[in-house]
Amino acid sequence: MSETFSKRLLDWYDSHGRKNLPWQSDPTPYRVWVSEIMLQQTQVATVIPYYGRFMQQFSNIKALARATLDEVLHIWTGLGYYSRARNLHKAANIICDQHDGRFPEELEAVQSLPGIGRSTAGAILSLACGQHHAILDGNVKRVLTRFHAIHGWPGKTDIERQLWQLARQYTPSDQCAHYTQAIMDLGATVCSRSKPDCDHCPVNNDCQAFKQDCVQNYPTSKPKKKLPVRSTQMIMLNNRQGEVLLERRPPHGIWGGLWSFPELKDTEINAGNLQAWCKRQFRSEVKTVMHWPILRHTFSHFHLDITPVHACVERTDPAAMDSDNTFWYNTALPDARGLAAPVKRLIEQLGKNKTETSV
Repeated sequence: MSETFSKRLLDWYDSHGRKNLPWQSDPTPYRVWVSEIMLQQTQVATVIPYYGRFMQQFSNIKALARATLDEVLHIWTGLGYYSRARNLHKAANIICDQHDGRFPEELEAVQSLPGIGRSTAGAILSLACGQHHAILDGNVKRVLTRFHAIHGWPGKTDIERQLWQLARQYTPSDQCAHYTQAIMDLGATVCSRSKPDCDHCPVNNDCQAFKQDCVQNYPTSKPKKKLPVRSTQMIMLNNRQGEVLLERRPPHGIWGGLWSFPELKDTEINAGNLQAWCKRQFRSEVKTVMHWPILRHTFSHFHLDITPVHACVERTDPAAMDSDNTFWYNTALPDARGLAAPVKRLIEQLGKNKTETSV
């Protein structure tokens, strides 16, 4: 069965697999590493333009290590899951310090790098170095749970252990790189989550879920929890030059290291308490205050309802703003600075409003 399964996938890959993805043209460990990190929880079509810009800016590990975190986060802005970018930058520095700038080619060494787990390490070494390693990403889990009709959420320890055993069993010693790409492609293009094309699947004759006409039942969904809702108020302070005040977020937590607006947790912001807050925080005087409609941003584990509060400040004390973690941002001349996605949207709206007002 194992040889038949892998052979069918390899034959299918020869005719139908994806062979023109940007990272496939020169599959060095660095290029494959960046692509694998970007592809975590993100569709190929979304990744491709980001990957191109990233490679243009940081063509090799040393260039990535030399860059500032701001530069890396700026290129990443909009792709989400920003810990991936922080880990890439951190790992590049580790590789330069401990491996003379060369990506390691031993599984344990690769897994020890920030942001790289067992499956990602196996994929990098298989695709870039032709080494014999199994992988178990979301696409592979979907293919295997359907092929064997394995009931149970793949994130459970016993189910994941079973899937790893099958992944190792099916991974051939020869043509490992092609097989790795083949099973990922099968999951992404044929054995897809919502509309699987079972009639064109190369292993449908032995697929238990297909035989039982219950493909949509697999993989078993993670037990759902109602996402809690948190709220915050982002204060968009404009000075007389039309610049908006940004603060750098702490290095850890949501949007770690990115630039955002100052936030207030008060249940209600009005001109009076905002005036007091601005005097206390920045020794600034507020001229006007306007509440914008609530903007909801959803993370994997909660919803964040953002109330943007636009305020113009009449006078500011430069000494109060003199910090590495605060910055007056010119919306008309955006720079290479990492911005949280909703913050970028609000800044664009500020720029648009300024343009419309001046017309």
